[in-house]
Amino acid sequence: MSIQTTEYTVTGMTCAHCETSVREEVEQVPGVEAVEVSAQTGVLRVTSTADLDDAHVVAAVSEAGYTAARA
Repeated sequence: MSIQTTEYTVTGMTCAHCETSVREEVEQVPGVEAVEVSAQTGVLRVTSTADLDDAHVVAAVSEAGYTAARA
């Protein structure tokens, strides 16, 4: 089982509450092991144990009310 880290650029986050919203949604994506997110830099870093489907991560960020794209 390989661990991989993928970075995304998230737009629209402005505060710690934004970070929490994104983190909570992305943590629910199957295969996600860890999530780091920064409103200051707009970077979302996802650590996963499988081939992560970018569409699932982007959809989770969208569900939180923001826009994401793979960096």
